[in-house]
Amino acid sequence: MSGWTTADIPDQSGRVTLVTGGNSGLGYQTVLQLARRGARVLLAARDRARGAAALERLAAAGVPAGHAELVQLDLADLASVERFAAGFLAGGQGLDLLVNNAGVMAIPHRETTAQGYERQFGTNHLGHFALTGRLLPALVQRPGSRVVTLSSNLHKRARGIDFDDLQAERSYQPWHAYEQSKLANAMFVLELDRRVRAAGLDAVSVGAHPGFAATNLQVTGPRSGGGGGLMARGMSLATRLFAQPARDGALPALYAATAQNVHGGEYFGPDGPREMRGRHPKPVQFSRAAHDQAAAARLWAVSEELTGVTFEALTAR
Repeated sequence: MSGWTTADIPDQSGRVTLVTGGNSGLGYQTVLQLARRGARVLLAARDRARGAAALERLAAAGVPAGHAELVQLDLADLASVERFAAGFLAGGQGLDLLVNNAGVMAIPHRETTAQGYERQFGTNHLGHFALTGRLLPALVQRPGSRVVTLSSNLHKRARGIDFDDLQAERSYQPWHAYEQSKLANAMFVLELDRRVRAAGLDAVSVGAHPGFAATNLQVTGPRSGGGGGLMARGMSLATRLFAQPARDGALPALYAATAQNVHGGEYFGPDGPREMRGRHPKPVQFSRAAHDQAAAARLWAVSEELTGVTFEALTAR
């Protein structure tokens, strides 16, 4: 994979893909490249107006009509996830690729999802857990389907999942909550891979992280709920000075989504120093905590209970 770039993305004609948070940043760049290579891409966005604006930008960038389609999906509302998945499955089509990209970061004060879960854990992990589980019947229809879940190198700061305060009700710290959610993403990649292989399914669960990429994530999270203090200003300045463009940050996820010889449980990031930035993707490592199989199994069981999604396709065979 040395020197891999978007020019190496193989033809995606005939593939049906879904990218969450596809209206901006990493998600938009992922949609752009997949659609340019011929995929039919469902651009999932919480805000319909922003999603429509993204479609206009894609058209201006030369994406052929019909290769990108807007779908409304709010990962902070499990009812929205259920409605979207039910509608998709009702169409009877398969799904070749799911990119779990959307997320929120470093919300200054504790906020909750529609179901009352801490917003970072609820959106970044539970929303994608539920979406993947509900869409699994469509994924298993397509041999070699892939689930790419974005984590962050900040997952390595979390020593483990705090099951005693999973919703940060006793103590909320913005970055700790984000790190917990990204560790949950990493554990989900590996646990889904183990369960898919145990079920004998022809599907791949793989992870990626963008390094430090310039996206709306660094702005909208710290300013959420009226935030705009020192943390928000510091993040804005650091992004301007040090972050790489979103098009480069999207490369690891694009590699995980399209390259040949990608195996379940792998993790890709930028090839630069400390995986902060890079012009090419490379294989990287999850933390030791992410490999804790007992904790991952417990997190899976808790996530099933909280979302009501049980991944029946994993036990149907």
